[in-house]
Order: sequence, then structure tokens, then C-alpha cells
Amino acid sequence: MIKRRVSRIIRVGGIDIGGAGPVIVQSMTKTDTRDVKATVKQIRQLEACGCEIVRVAVPDLDASRSLVDIIKYAKIPVIADIHFDYRLALAAIDAGVDGLRLNPGNIEDPDKIAMIVRAAKNRRIPIRVGVNAGSLPRSSNKNSSIVKRMVKAAMAEIRLLESLEYDLIKVSVKAFDVPTTVEAYQAIARKVPYPLHLGITEAGLPKSGSIRSAVGLGILLFQGIGDTIRVSLTTADPCQEVECAYEILKSLKLREKGPVLISCPSCGRSETDIVKLAEDVEERLQGVEKAIKVAVMGCVVNGPGEAKDADVGIACGKGKGVIFRKGERIKTVNEPDLVETLMVEIGDMLS
Repeated sequence: MIKRRVSRIIRVGGIDIGGAGPVIVQSMTKTDTRDVKATVKQIRQLEACGCEIVRVAVPDLDASRSLVDIIKYAKIPVIADIHFDYRLALAAIDAGVDGLRLNPGNIEDPDKIAMIVRAAKNRRIPIRVGVNAGSLPRSSNKNSSIVKRMVKAAMAEIRLLESLEYDLIKVSVKAFDVPTTVEAYQAIARKVPYPLHLGITEAGLPKSGSIRSAVGLGILLFQGIGDTIRVSLTTADPCQEVECAYEILKSLKLREKGPVLISCPSCGRSETDIVKLAEDVEERLQGVEKAIKVAVMGCVVNGPGEAKDADVGIACGKGKGVIFRKGERIKTVNEPDLVETLMVEIGDMLS
């Protein structure tokens, strides 16, 4: 059992973050925020695939004006991502956003930050102090390690917010490099009581980025660190980020959402095309919302035993296979009927 770091609770829209609550999954739209129709469409897609908080880029005043209509149609909290111009933060607050992300490396003037904080305090809007290794404050000591510079930048911003009697704070200290990210989060977790948003920034394309994110975020989550997460992938479909995030959480038993597919890697003992069979089952499981463990194994002799913690599964032989529940064989089926019979069995279990 993972012992979670207990952080202070903040509320983002209608969602509580921190405390002993679940790790919340968020993503970011990849559309031009000025295009309200496209942005709302993508938020709808994110809502459908399980995203719980969405961040949108606000690069200029036109984008900030679009927020009013975007927020009107969004069913999940909307966070405004602000860089460089404090006026965009003020405009986003006026538009009704549920939170802000501020990068200390891009808005350094304390007076301008104070203006943002006063407006956020009036609306009870949380602010994420979002430090990125690639955009640290110009004043940071370049002779220090990246980790020390990241943590120092975060702490300076946090102390400024606290001096303004503001504590609706969430913190992130992200880098592309996994060891740097892990060390930075470990350090900041010891220094502040606020919830932490986890991420590996610019993680890469889906294949390598998912692995990098799973390693980095998995280490931290296993240590009990992290209250929200975002997997940052180079993809046109942000639902891939959400799906990857849930797989990471499911692998650590921190969240349950939809099926878990257990499948063997195939080997010389397999007498059927186990790869295609697993792919077919995975495709048929799309859209199943309830948590269920499904196994696709290539060996009749060992399959049920190796996947005995699965709720239901297939163990294949030559031209046929066994359907089993919790390791117990319940019927033998010809190979062409395996997937359909398995899906009927799953349907019966979930009904």
C-alpha cells in the first residue's frame, strides 16, 4: 500500500485537490484557444475520455476573450496557462477561469504578481506555481544545480504569495530529465504543505514520452508524492495523455478506471496468434467504463494460473482456448469464437 503525502486541500472548480483525495488527471488543449469551436470540441473529447481538469493556453488578449465562451461549455474546471504578460492573467480571471498557472521564470515583477494575487484572492481562484527547468528566472544562480535553481524559484514565488496572505497554491517543478524532475519534487515536497502537480515536461512522442513519463511519475507516485498529474506527449490527440496517465495510476493501484488488460508476451509455446487476439480484445474493451481485469494468455497449461488475479480471461491452445474466471476454468471454446465468448462473459459480469 502506497502511503500518500498528505497535502493541504485546495478546490479547483468543483474538484478538491490534495489531502487524502485521489490523484487527479489533467491535460491541455492543443487547439488555438482563439478558435472557440475547436477548443470546446477538444474539451468535450477530453471530458469523454476521463480528463478531470483542462488547461488552455492564453498567449494574447484575443485568447483571453475566448475564455468566456469556452468556460460556458466546459463541464470540467478550466485552467488558464499564463506566460509573460500579467494582464492576461487578470483577463482570464475576469473571464471566469477556475485557476491559473504562472511560470515564475516568465513573470518576475513582484508588483505585477501582487496584482494577479489580489484578483485571484477575490475570486478564490487557485494558482499553480509552475516551474520549468528550461525557463528559470534570470536572477537564478547559474552556478547552482538545476534542481536547486528550480526549487529556489518555486520557493521564492511561494513566499511572495504567502506574504500577500494567499495560500490557494499548487506547485510543479518539471523537467525533461527524469532524475532532475524526481529530485526536484522530492525536495519541494519536504519544504511546503501544498498539493503538487506532477509532470515530465516535453516528454516526447507517444512511445518514448509515455515510457519517460511512466518512469518519472511512477517513482514519485510510489513514494506518495503527487496530487494531480499530466502526461505531456507530442500528439494531436490529448486523450492519449489522459489514457497514459490512468494507466500509470492503475499500475500503482492509485485509481481504477476502465479495464486492465493482462497479456503474455507470446513465445514458442504459443499455438495461436496471441498478439492479434490481445489487440482484438483491447479494441473490444474500448468504452467499457467499469474496472475489470481481463487476461489474454497464450498457454493453456499456465495461463489461468499466471493470470489468476484476473476477473476473466482466455488461455489459448491449438485451435481452441479456455475461458476462465479468477483462475478457474469454466468452458473450452474453438479459437474463432474466443473473443466473442469472452466479451459475452465480461458483459455478464458487468451487468
